[in-house]
Amino acid sequence: MSNKKRLIVAISGADGIQLAFCLLRLLKDNDEIESHLVISKGAEKALGTLNNIDALKAMADVVYDNEDNRADIASGSYETIGMIVIPCSMKTLSSIRNSYADGLIARAADVCIKEHRCLVLVTRESPLSAIHLDNMAYLARLQNVFIMPPVLTYYTGVNSLKDMEIQIVGRILNKFKIVVTGYQTWNSKNKNLSI
Repeated sequence: MSNKKRLIVAISGADGIQLAFCLLRLLKDNDEIESHLVISKGAEKALGTLNNIDALKAMADVVYDNEDNRADIASGSYETIGMIVIPCSMKTLSSIRNSYADGLIARAADVCIKEHRCLVLVTRESPLSAIHLDNMAYLARLQNVFIMPPVLTYYTGVNSLKDMEIQIVGRILNKFKIVVTGYQTWNSKNKNLSI
């Protein structure tokens, strides 16, 4: 039996799937975390080629079918430290907000909410409608739910897209107390960066 902490990673069909690759690569190198992956049909279409899907699945410790609402992660008695939906489409956001468990992603998120486990939604859409904003505001008021669009950070002096991805993913994983090498937090020496 593994002593690793289980973390659910869900990928829905929105722009930003590259961040999921980055996150899963970092988790693969972490000896304390066991990643449980679910990919929506929309995400599979966005990934395009079978090679991309296979490469993504190979980075996870456990992979589930989004149509399997009887999977382990669909039960509150199956212990996890929480869940990240990266990216989180507006359709998935709406399903989670309304507790409409039409697939395993929404069901597992619903379990995290009812069990008061950390749930991070990396929302992707622009521009945002009043409905999108209302759904996000509703969920943000719940205990342990974090709305975290992949906002770019400039104060850390990043030099590449890879650095920016590390900053975004590092901030997300920080919610689970998972340390990411290369992730820089704010400190007084950053405040003097010119803009």
